[in-house]
Amino acid sequence: MNRIGEDSEIRTLVESALAEDCARQDATSIALVPVEATANGSIVARERGILSGIACAEVAFKLCAPEMTQEWFSANGDEVTPGDVVMKCHGPARALLAAERTALNLLQQLSGVATATRNMQELAGSVRVLDTRKTAFGLRDLQKAAVRDGGGDNQRRDLSDELLIKENHFALCGKEYGEAVALAKLAAGGKTLGVEATSTEEALAALAAGADYVLLDNFSTSELPAVVATIRSDFPKAVLEASGGFGAHNVGDLPVTGVDRVSIGALTHSAPALDLSFYLDIDGAVN
Repeated sequence: MNRIGEDSEIRTLVESALAEDCARQDATSIALVPVEATANGSIVARERGILSGIACAEVAFKLCAPEMTQEWFSANGDEVTPGDVVMKCHGPARALLAAERTALNLLQQLSGVATATRNMQELAGSVRVLDTRKTAFGLRDLQKAAVRDGGGDNQRRDLSDELLIKENHFALCGKEYGEAVALAKLAAGGKTLGVEATSTEEALAALAAGADYVLLDNFSTSELPAVVATIRSDFPKAVLEASGGFGAHNVGDLPVTGVDRVSIGALTHSAPALDLSFYLDIDGAVN
């Protein structure tokens, strides 16, 4: 499920991003920056947040100039505050400029996901915060790693990872609710089976048919306590997940409802980028 961490995967992604930016054809730098110029660079935090995606930024600089030196003062999952120097580097000035945007784009986006997750988990208290599959193409594993860096948990990675029966599956399979869950349980082959429920009755039927967890969809925080209490009277160890419409405005109300966890797509699809800046200064080493 947690597939990120392979250097080859990150390298391929970063190479693609650099190519998209035509990083090695920087017309402005070619016109104005001497080819032999070297410079010092630094990434500085401009707001409080949680770092993630360091490997992507590191690889971006390495690909543009293998001889470049880098020193990172923070790790993935670390908190930074305004003014903190995250990293310092030294190398060819043109290469630093070429790598800058790709490195920052990935570092800021992934740090934004980690920061959003940390903020949400702090609000949710004892209820675990999960991501969803609402990720940017090509960034899924990195965004899910960022959720973990922020202290959250990952829901399934992809469609093959586990089974999750949702409204459209029930609509298309032609089976009664409980019968559909039982059929999926038989076909699961040991994979986790989650089931979406829109009523207390559906949740009870799903658990009776063998669901490993129930996704309580679009229940309000005022409705959940009674629903959860009824379910737990029959299934005291049931894993119950709230979903639909949850965010910073209401996750703080979830601990008293009795749910175990909440899934929030906005962690990945709507997280604002963390404000980080890259500063350069020529070091006088022009020959």
